[in-house]
Amino acid sequence: MENQQGQERRSIVTMSKAKEILQEKIAKAKLGGGVDRIEKQHAKGKLTARERVHFLLDEGSFEEMGILVTHRTKDFGMEKQVFYGDGVITGYGTIEGRKVCVYAQDFTVFGGALSETHAEKICKVMDLALKIGIPIIGLNDSGGARIQEGVRSLGGYADIFYRNVKTSGVVPQISAIMGPCAGGAVYSPAMTDFTLMVENSSYMFVTGPNVVKTVTNEEVTAEELGGAMVHATKSGVNHLTAVNDLACIAQIKQLLSYMPQNCEDAPGLLPFEANNEIREILETIVPENTNQPYDMRRVINGIIDESTFFEIHKDYAKNIVVGFARLGGRSIGIVANQPMFLAGVLDVDSSKKAARFTRFCDCFNIPLLVLVDVPGFLPGTDQEWNGIITNGAKLLYALSEATVPKVTVIIRKAYGGAYDVMNSKHIGADFNFAWPRAEIAVMGAKGASEIIFRKEIGSADDPKAKLAEKEQEYADMFANPYSAAERGFIDEVIEPKQTRRKLLKAFALLENKVVNLPKKKHGNIPL
Repeated sequence: MENQQGQERRSIVTMSKAKEILQEKIAKAKLGGGVDRIEKQHAKGKLTARERVHFLLDEGSFEEMGILVTHRTKDFGMEKQVFYGDGVITGYGTIEGRKVCVYAQDFTVFGGALSETHAEKICKVMDLALKIGIPIIGLNDSGGARIQEGVRSLGGYADIFYRNVKTSGVVPQISAIMGPCAGGAVYSPAMTDFTLMVENSSYMFVTGPNVVKTVTNEEVTAEELGGAMVHATKSGVNHLTAVNDLACIAQIKQLLSYMPQNCEDAPGLLPFEANNEIREILETIVPENTNQPYDMRRVINGIIDESTFFEIHKDYAKNIVVGFARLGGRSIGIVANQPMFLAGVLDVDSSKKAARFTRFCDCFNIPLLVLVDVPGFLPGTDQEWNGIITNGAKLLYALSEATVPKVTVIIRKAYGGAYDVMNSKHIGADFNFAWPRAEIAVMGAKGASEIIFRKEIGSADDPKAKLAEKEQEYADMFANPYSAAERGFIDEVIEPKQTRRKLLKAFALLENKVVNLPKKKHGNIPL
């Protein structure tokens, strides 16, 4: 009896000690690289990894995985530098009640460098997101591969890349760059659906300024080479730019609100009651002069639910506008030519921008609204030499391939091959509407008349008057929506103020659209 009581007392002591050890280890893990390094992070105007997760997820919802994981490296004195969690926080929680998986790299631990175990933690949470069908959000802040581990860290990157591809189109993947992201690390965000960057504190590049200087003799700073604004305006790598970490987290939440949980789900439908949906403002936006620009965002805001437009890639390829909005409480994707820049022409960058956005919407059952005012493709040697043929074909392919509800409104011009590409009836649009002053033709009336009536104009007593006469003749015949409507290429010519009402009905009708595609492994988009 006495022996049994002694064993119970020892068991109680052991249990108490175990709890104490656990609490100590967890406290160390949550401290990351230590107080000094956390203070340095704050001094740079950046949140710590744990603070980012805290502000991203609903209060009290985060469940951490792998908090006691440590690296396995014994080389270069690494056995003396052991940090619980190994430089990355992984787990799951909720954002406005929706389940998500998340990982956040901790720059206070080895500069956030990726090790074998660090990568294993990320892979584990990605596998979980894929298995249960919920979005995966990565908060990146890493100096790159942990060089003390050599090929093991490189293999860890490849393991993550493989899962990015495996997960693509199954659940939404969002990457926020909240510090450095260099070398092989850049390819994981590049394969996710959206990349966000923070001004003045984040950058992305394959090779850094020192390597660039050595190889090409170019003097360039990290910000000039791969800062947020560079990738937002020049490369298009960055979809959304934030002024600080908290603003970036707010953008992630807003972005997620337009998406479903996975490819078999539908975006959430907000409560909506139809009222007087006539929008008189739409009657006055487009100028009488067909060569005068206007802001297509005014048309978008005149159609959608109030204050719901969330633009993507705002500072890149400004001649096309893409973004999410709500129409009757329903999440939709919008692709629209922008006459304010390059008259709204399609070029290499705008075609890629619109094609990528289109494919995302199609992956995740988000209906597409295409607003057209396009004078054609941008001519010039620069465009031809940079592949306007294959890049323009990307948008054509993406819209042809998309099986989500697709509705087009031709606002003003729809010329040449760009008419076909911008979700015409011929490539599978479900409804095509046109405003009364829409011009649908091979080219503008002036250019067409100069070609068709060249001899007649040249032999006329007054060539200018004859050109004007023939230009009007061509415009009366082709530069209107009625010829296309007679052939069924336009379903209805509508008054601008009726646009919202028509679209509400069209998208409601198409809600249960089903398309059965030919059996194949996958198509071969012109990359």
